[in-house]
Amino acid sequence: MFGRLGPSELLVIFSVALFVFGPKRIPEIARSLGKGVREFKQATNEIKASVDLNLDEKEKK
Repeated sequence: MFGRLGPSELLVIFSVALFVFGPKRIPEIARSLGKGVREFKQATNEIKASVDLNLDEKEKK
């Protein structure tokens, strides 16, 4: 999932994020990232459904 990032690299990244943003901002950032990912998945599912619907209509003709 993370490519070639190992546990030590992730620990460094999380430590820097904690130092830069502080412990109070990390949950807010994680929540916004989660919402963004959820909205992106929903949008892609809607586009896929729309494309599938259009393909089905073209096949009926």
